[in-house]
Amino acid sequence: MTESPSLSSPRVLAVGPFVESCSRLRRLHPEYPRVYAVAAVAEEGRRRWWQLADGARNGRIDLMYSRAAAEMPTAQRAADVVSMSLIHAVVGRVVALLVLEGRAWDPGLENLWVHNDNDGGIDWAGVADTTLRVLPDDRQAGSEGTVVLPCEEALVVWIAHRCVTALSEIADRLEACPGFDRERLWGMVGEAVSGASTYVPILARTSEKVGARRGQAVIDVLATSGHPVRRKGVA
Repeated sequence: MTESPSLSSPRVLAVGPFVESCSRLRRLHPEYPRVYAVAAVAEEGRRRWWQLADGARNGRIDLMYSRAAAEMPTAQRAADVVSMSLIHAVVGRVVALLVLEGRAWDPGLENLWVHNDNDGGIDWAGVADTTLRVLPDDRQAGSEGTVVLPCEEALVVWIAHRCVTALSEIADRLEACPGFDRERLWGMVGEAVSGASTYVPILARTSEKVGARRGQAVIDVLATSGHPVRRKGVA
């Protein structure tokens, strides 16, 4: 099988900071190691993997909704299930890494891939480019596979911007689905950030104060950019 050009970037690494970070993310939930970690897609087989950018443009997300609608009691519930799955792939996983280590892979739509389970749901995510953005005091700062950002604020702004770009295109695709509400999606984004920043420090036994600060910083940037991530009662 010919390898997709989008997966053949020379920046994809087999070892290094990315492997280190994902190993730690897998250990957060040993019984469910894929909950927060992502894969280096270049090292995976192609079966059931698809690029999120393609899915937002070629009907894959529509198919996810159709399958959910066939199983859920209401159109809104189906839209929520699909939205939450995609939000976790884009936002939940990278915020978990931010909270855990002050690092981030690129959560942009073109870089993210998702893996379907037997029922067509998303059970894993991956990235084509495994380069991590890190802070100056990171012990891997400057090593191969990293880009050093000047401060935590810069890292948070970069993550939020990349997530907004991806989620906005996903929302555009979901707009045609019955039961979907864009404002509701952004409320779920806020809950995903709050959830990761609350539970990851507990699972990792790291500073809950640092986790809360980083999560709140992401929410602040998203809210300042005009997205209603603080809306209550989205569940």
